[in-house]
Amino acid sequence: MAACLAAFILGIQFQTIRVHAEPTYTIGTNTTFAPFSIQDKNGKYSGKNPGIEIEMLRKIAKHEHFKYRFKIMSFNGDLQALSNGQVDAVMAGMSVTKEREQKFDFSTPYYNDGVVVAVSNKEHITSLKQLKGKQVDAKSGTSGAIMAQKYKKKYGYHIKYFQDSNTPYNDVKVGHAAAVFDDEPVLKYSIKNGVPLKIISKHAEYTTPIAVGFKKGKNQELQRKMNDGIRWLKKSGEMKKIQDKYLKSNATHIDTAKQRTIPGLIKNNSSALLRGLWATVWLAIVGIILALIFGTILGVLGIADNKILNGISATIIYIFRGLPMMVLAFFIYIGLPAVIGHKIPLNQAGLLTLMLDEGAYVGAIVKGGFDSVDKGQWEAARSLGMPYYKALWKVVAPQGFKLMIPSLVNQFIITLKDTSILSAIGVMELTETGTVIIARNMEGFKMWLIIGVMYIIIITLLTWLSNYVQKKIAK
Repeated sequence: MAACLAAFILGIQFQTIRVHAEPTYTIGTNTTFAPFSIQDKNGKYSGKNPGIEIEMLRKIAKHEHFKYRFKIMSFNGDLQALSNGQVDAVMAGMSVTKEREQKFDFSTPYYNDGVVVAVSNKEHITSLKQLKGKQVDAKSGTSGAIMAQKYKKKYGYHIKYFQDSNTPYNDVKVGHAAAVFDDEPVLKYSIKNGVPLKIISKHAEYTTPIAVGFKKGKNQELQRKMNDGIRWLKKSGEMKKIQDKYLKSNATHIDTAKQRTIPGLIKNNSSALLRGLWATVWLAIVGIILALIFGTILGVLGIADNKILNGISATIIYIFRGLPMMVLAFFIYIGLPAVIGHKIPLNQAGLLTLMLDEGAYVGAIVKGGFDSVDKGQWEAARSLGMPYYKALWKVVAPQGFKLMIPSLVNQFIITLKDTSILSAIGVMELTETGTVIIARNMEGFKMWLIIGVMYIIIITLLTWLSNYVQKKIAK
């Protein structure tokens, strides 16, 4: 009896140790790549139909005893993050190509993918020969883009690249492009969910296996777990069940015609839109506060009675005003961690981007505001025996900030709009929320109209507030 009790206790302890010892891996995936990954209206993968790869990962993680968290970005962003070691693996419908095999390791393939070509269902295009002189679309970095480039010279079309799938689909739908090249399961799933396109390819071309990607020579333990899990899914028949659910059945949810109207879209996605709106406002408020602090320091350095400090201020303002904000965001979120050896959380990377980018403009505004104060004010303050910085804060600053208010309010409005650029690195603000919703229902025009109206309402309220503040100050 005692021996049994001891064995039972030891078993519990062993299980506890094993549970606590489960490693957590960071998996890079794509924001919009149905049916492989499908976010719900909250921008998460917690729903019943999260996509082929997410369902696979859930089962593999449970079977192989590990945990995971997602880093959600564009496909190109995923590849950069994997190259720099910011993610442990990429699971985003990643095709195995000879070029990628030189830089990445791959798991056992779990799907053989092929590229097809689709046109608007209103067009009479039936072959690639009819695309001569026309524009075709493809998702950057994908097999579709590789195939489009491969046949470009033969068929004489022009290629335009996008970061997601739903944008080129809508581009073809409205007639800006003649055709789109994309993965067969992605296009078929989208057409099944109401996208008005038709496939003109007789069969899938440029067939490639799809697998989980790893940095060359790294994370071999995770690679072993993934391989074991994929073999188990295939052997048990679970792999076929998962893939058939999204590719052959009608089990996935399709919105009704009523749900696709503007009122229906607002009602069905109200909680997600409000969260996205709050995230945008929060980023704008915190971002402009940080930018004001950073910019004020730059402005003060810019008018200091010291050429070295003036030079430092001018250089910083020049650099961050010259960098496109998207480039800065990618550098901070993906490039900088490779240099400092530490990952930067997504929201912190977004706020740092706003602080540096908007702060540079605020710095120029502050410097200009101080310079616009009559020099006689400086001379009068100094003649009364005030030291330089006391004259600045007691006499010049109050007058300078009063002159800056219209420009600073305008910069706040610009900051609010600039938060949308952070969607490129996966920050779940209003624009990224719209992208996720559109990826699920493909109602691009209606959703962007709703989001555009939301931005206009907020900016109108801010404009009214700024006018009120200016009138109060003028009195």
